[in-house]
Amino acid sequence: MTTTKSCRIKPAWTPMTVGLMVLGFVVFWPLGLAMLAYILWGDRFEGMARDAKDQWRGSPLKGAFDQMNKPSYGRTGNLAFDEYRERELKRLEEERAKIDAMRAEFDEFMTELRRARDQEEFDRFMANRRRPAGGAEANPA
Repeated sequence: MTTTKSCRIKPAWTPMTVGLMVLGFVVFWPLGLAMLAYILWGDRFEGMARDAKDQWRGSPLKGAFDQMNKPSYGRTGNLAFDEYRERELKRLEEERAKIDAMRAEFDEFMTELRRARDQEEFDRFMANRRRPAGGAEANPA
């Protein structure tokens, strides 16, 4: 009976890992480099990951990141403040919707302005194109 543990590629100089490394270099050189690193240091990856996790758990930055990920708009326990905050957030959301609508109108206006300017330039080009190139043809003597 074969288990998946025995079928996996081990970090050692075996024909399979060397072949994968060469194939990696042929296809895309960073893949070959990654395979080479796995062959050389693959047995240490598990310990390195564990050490990195332990260092992160003890890091003062972890507390700061955890604090940032907490939702800051939760209930405070003060009903008057919570109601005030909800009203203000709703008002701000309505104001944002108004500003977004104004922005959409402005974008539409600018698109129409560009279209009108392009049409004017095109009309001028066509008018200049229809004119004769030389003054002699316009005034035959």
